[in-house]
Amino acid sequence: MRPALLAACAMVVILVAVLGASLVPGGEGSTTARSVHSSARSLPWPEHGQTSVLVEGLGARGDLGTRGAQTPVPIASVTKVMTAYVILRGHPLRAGEHGPDITVDQQAADESVSGVESSVPVREGQRLSERRLLELLLIPSGNNIARLLARWDAGSQEAFAEKMNRAARSLGMRRTTYTGASGLEPTTTSTSADQLTLARQVMRDPTFRSIVAMPDTVAPDRSGRIPNSNALLGTDGVIGVKTGSSTPAGGNLMWAATAPDGGGRDRLVLGVVLRQEPDTSPRQGLEAAFTHSSALIKGVRQWLGATGPGGR
Repeated sequence: MRPALLAACAMVVILVAVLGASLVPGGEGSTTARSVHSSARSLPWPEHGQTSVLVEGLGARGDLGTRGAQTPVPIASVTKVMTAYVILRGHPLRAGEHGPDITVDQQAADESVSGVESSVPVREGQRLSERRLLELLLIPSGNNIARLLARWDAGSQEAFAEKMNRAARSLGMRRTTYTGASGLEPTTTSTSADQLTLARQVMRDPTFRSIVAMPDTVAPDRSGRIPNSNALLGTDGVIGVKTGSSTPAGGNLMWAATAPDGGGRDRLVLGVVLRQEPDTSPRQGLEAAFTHSSALIKGVRQWLGATGPGGR
C-alpha cells in the first residue's frame, strides 16, 4: 500500500476513535451538550462542574441529561447519602420505627470537638437510636456520626467502605469510589450521573425521605435544635437531599423537589450539582452550589409546567 494511502487510513481510524468517544453520553472526552435533552438545553445549567437532572415518571423525556465531563471528582459530604443507604439496607426501618439503640464510643465522643470538620457533640456511653443517628448524619452532617455508624455496622470504617463500594457497583455506579463513610477524604470520588442514580434509589426509602425533608433535629443532649445544612429546603418544592463542601471538592448538592407537570400532577425532580468553585473556601463553594441549584430547580419547574405531562 502506498505511504500516502496508509497515512490517510490512519487518519480515518484516529478520527473515528475520537468522534466515537465524543458521542458516548458521559464518556471520557464527551461534549456534555450532547447529553442534555434537546428540550432542556435552555435551562440555566451551571457553566462549570457537573450537573445531572431527572424528572421521575416521564420516561425518556424526563431524563433531562448531564452537563459537565463525567470525570470522578471529590464529593465531600454527599458521601453520607451512600452511608445512609447502606445502613438502611442492612437495618431497615419502617414508618414510626427508631431501630436499635447504639452506644456512642470514645472515638465518636473525641471527634465531637474537632475544629477542622463537621461534627455533632455526643458523649461516650450515650445511647442513641439508629433513627436519631441517621438524623444527625444527614441533617447537620456529622462526620463523627458517619464513622460511628460505620463501626457499628461493619466493625471498622474500612470494612464499611467496602460495603459502600459493593452497593455502588450493584447500582451501576461505575465511576464511584468510596474510601470512608463521611466524605472527609478527597479520595472518595464520583460523578453527577452516578450520584443521580443513587438519589433515585435512596429516595424510594420512606425513612430516608422523611429525614432529609426535616428542617432541623433535636441535639443529642436535648439542649436545642440543630438546623438542616440544606439552605434550599422548603423553597420551590425542595424536599431534600444532601449538601457537601470542602476546599478540594468545592460545593456539592444532591437535591430533590416536587413540581407540578401542567396536568395537575406533582412530579419528583432529582438533581446533582458537583464541583462548584473548588479550591476556594467550603462556604463559598456551597453557596455557589445553592445558587446554581436554585436557578436550575426554578427552570425545571417552569419547563415542566410549560411542556405538560405529554411533552412537546
